[in-house]
Amino acid sequence: MTVRHGELTVDWLGYATARIASEAVVYTDPGRYGVLTGEWEPDSPGVGHPPAREYEAKDGDVVLVTHDHHYDSDGVRRVASDDATVVVYENVDAERTGRDVEPPEELPYEVERVGYGDELAVNGVDIEVVPAYNDPGGPRADADGNVPHPEGFGCGFMVTLGGEQVLWTGDSDAIDEHGTLDVSLFVPPIGKSFTMDRHDAADLAEELDPDLVVPIHYNTFQALEADSGSFAADVASRGVPVALDER
Repeated sequence: MTVRHGELTVDWLGYATARIASEAVVYTDPGRYGVLTGEWEPDSPGVGHPPAREYEAKDGDVVLVTHDHHYDSDGVRRVASDDATVVVYENVDAERTGRDVEPPEELPYEVERVGYGDELAVNGVDIEVVPAYNDPGGPRADADGNVPHPEGFGCGFMVTLGGEQVLWTGDSDAIDEHGTLDVSLFVPPIGKSFTMDRHDAADLAEELDPDLVVPIHYNTFQALEADSGSFAADVASRGVPVALDER
């Protein structure tokens, strides 16, 4: 199901991959776990998630990559047009992923490395790089304060296109830096184990008061399983419109 928001169309393709389009096409964190190659299978039956499919649209004007865990060079190749710009967080390291991926700079596209606070305009899309991390004193931390996504490991993106300001937080807790943003379309993760859970995301949605919330990054595998129906009901009860794109 394609979600429509003003002049935008939004499609969750699986895992952390969303296609957001108006006069330009933007992809978030494309690929991994077979979601774009037709190989994905749920760990639990009946979870809400887009079905696996062979996806190779190659229509993306801008491709956003938030951190190592979401970097998949094959996924980038499947969504990027020939003249795409790939916007990659500065600390993404192909060798550190532990997977057989091409370094971003070896891909046949314009590659922009970015850090927190950077602002740029790419192919008609305005982009702001925002912090993303797990709180070392929060629920994603172990007894020693170690977290899956320490500050500086990855980022989120504020993207403006079609007259709308879109926030994809990347893999992050709900952090203070998010609360100052002016957001029209909020695209949060709700898969708990490595990011904000559905309750945190609902609290942040209430604080941001966007025009629409479309969650992604859940139910791809067991550690990300979340009750999206309860999330939607929670957000709606706070007076914030919400849509699920699970097909």
